[in-house]
Amino acid sequence: MSYPSPPAEPSLGKLVGEIGEDLSTLFRQEVELAKAEIRQEAAKAGKAAGMLGGAGFAGYMVALLVTLAVVFGLGNVMDLAWAALIVAAVWAVIGGVLFARGKERMREVNPTPEQTIETLKEDVRWARAQRR
Repeated sequence: MSYPSPPAEPSLGKLVGEIGEDLSTLFRQEVELAKAEIRQEAAKAGKAAGMLGGAGFAGYMVALLVTLAVVFGLGNVMDLAWAALIVAAVWAVIGGVLFARGKERMREVNPTPEQTIETLKEDVRWARAQRR
C-alpha cells in the first residue's frame, strides 16, 4: 500500500515572491484609500467655498440695493457723502464677519489622509516583523 506524499513546502523564493505581491496589492489598496480620503476632504472644501461664494454674491446684491436705499434715506437728513460713508462702514463690518466665518469653515478641512497614513505605518511595522 502506498501513501500519498505530503505536499512539498513552498520554496523560500516563492514565499518571498508572494510577500512581495501581497505588499504590492496592499500598497495599491492604500493608495486607493488615500485617494478616497482626499476626494472626501476636497468635497468638504468645495462645499465651504461654494458657501463663501454664494454668501459673497448674495451679500453683494443685497448690499448694493440696501446701500442705495439707506444712502438716499439718510440723504434726507444729512449730506449724501456722509450718508454713503456711514453705510459703507456698516457694510465693511458685515463683510468682515462673513470673511471670518468662511475662514473658520475652511480650517475644518483636513487635506491629510490620516487613516491611510496610520494604516501605512501599521503595514510597515507588519512588514518589518515578517523580515525578522
